[in-house]
Amino acid sequence: MTLQTDDLSILKSSSLTSALEKELERLITEGELVPGERLNEIHLAARFGTSRGPLREATRSLEAKGYVEVIRNRGVFVRELDIDEALEIYEIRGALFGLAGRLVAQKMTDELLARLSDLVQQMGHYAETADFDKYYPLNLEFHRTIVEASGNRALISEYRRLVKTMHLFRAKGLVQGGGLAVSNREHMEMLNALASGDADRAQAAHWRHVDRAKHRMLIAMKKGDAG
Repeated sequence: MTLQTDDLSILKSSSLTSALEKELERLITEGELVPGERLNEIHLAARFGTSRGPLREATRSLEAKGYVEVIRNRGVFVRELDIDEALEIYEIRGALFGLAGRLVAQKMTDELLARLSDLVQQMGHYAETADFDKYYPLNLEFHRTIVEASGNRALISEYRRLVKTMHLFRAKGLVQGGGLAVSNREHMEMLNALASGDADRAQAAHWRHVDRAKHRMLIAMKKGDAG
């Protein structure tokens, strides 16, 4: 089968739109484009070396996925979750993370235990120095390692989606509202539960960690409102 010129043009345009969509999603989830920020088409088109047409197609796809919102006569903005949406996501995430802990406890290996122990140790160092920028990526890696070790593809896919969506909430500091040391003590609780091989204990520890994070977020929100 030979592709015609029109077919190739459509394919090229589709590939470009897809690439732009993935890059914009990355900029949003990594925090370069922050919740509430307006997407400047002219600047983004210049940055990516493309026309504004494929960029608009990409933002339409992102709107359908919930990453941006189009406000008539104002433009396209990075979507910001409200508190009720964030709480719902915490609840679902807690159930999934608890299940991940349960599954991993049943098949823990020395290699995985060593990897998780190393991450907790590194986080402990940065918690002592209150270095959030160094702590936060390790925190994400700790959670990601556990979820991926579960081996449950549906769980992994949904958890990743929820984590990406949480980046639409106002500030990553809210996720850690109660302090780095408190968060890392909970990581140690999870690690000990996984090492014990007790699936019930591991599930409870993992769910409890997310539930506590939810309450820390609420406390941080109240403090912010009071300030």
